[in-house]
Amino acid sequence: MKKIATRVSYGETLVELGEHCKDLIVLDADLAAATMTKLFRKAYPDRHFECGIAEANMIGVAAGLSTMGLVPFASSFAMFSAGRAYEQIRNSVGYPHMNVKIAGTHAGISVGEDGASHQCCEDIALMRTIPGMTVLCPADDLEAREAVRQAYAWKGPVYLRFSRLALPVFHEGTSAFRIGKGEILHEGRDLAIIATGQMTYEALEAAKLLEEEGIHARVVNMCSIKPLDNDMVIAAARDCGKVITCEEHSIIGGLGEAVAGLLSERCPVPMRRIGVNDVFGHSGPGEELLKQFGLCAEHVAQVARDFV
Repeated sequence: MKKIATRVSYGETLVELGEHCKDLIVLDADLAAATMTKLFRKAYPDRHFECGIAEANMIGVAAGLSTMGLVPFASSFAMFSAGRAYEQIRNSVGYPHMNVKIAGTHAGISVGEDGASHQCCEDIALMRTIPGMTVLCPADDLEAREAVRQAYAWKGPVYLRFSRLALPVFHEGTSAFRIGKGEILHEGRDLAIIATGQMTYEALEAAKLLEEEGIHARVVNMCSIKPLDNDMVIAAARDCGKVITCEEHSIIGGLGEAVAGLLSERCPVPMRRIGVNDVFGHSGPGEELLKQFGLCAEHVAQVARDFV
């Protein structure tokens, strides 16, 4: 299966949009070669702004440029774009509801060898708490491209989360992604697995393992974490009676808590959350770390077996 890192999808889609969207500009914080905004810089050097290792200032610049009718995409590693610049995002982008798009690449444990200081497993939680912020975490190349296009068209602040590792491209042809909507990838009624980002493919693989044992899991891909597709989550809970959430993020404040918060009020059912369990990561190959932290199909399937 073809694999592409969604940070590459991000860089390439910015170039495609830039041809026709003359108000689109890109800012980076000394990481253009890693965030892949170097592609936009090469194509449109007059619309790419290198802000240096000064992420907080970069967000302030993006907010200011947005007041001139421009649509800035401010890019850095998730640890820095969402973490280091949180106050500026809250006060300069969120509070005045500026039309700024914030890209966090290299998110999660799979950053790998860079270690705990760079493995941001808190960015979704941080961004979800900002009123009016839209939070998107695409699962593969095609969904990432559509998420970037829709983020550009969306009026208001958007946080986009992208992977360092190459991810399997499981969507065929095009992605049906829409902000605020989930996607059922596999039908089942024994339990529902709601996943986001890198964990979506692992959830699909887990469903295949479970099906061989007579356990039929519904797999829901939830790229749009905020706004959440409340109707699809509630339908999954009602139809299946049990819900597992999967994310390459802390179980605190991410997709799992978004789903749990909704279901506790609207449709209480037994739940399990798979993610990073309130610990820091450490240095190691990204794919090995994912297995070590239980962010793989085999572990998802085992949790589902025990749950059922």
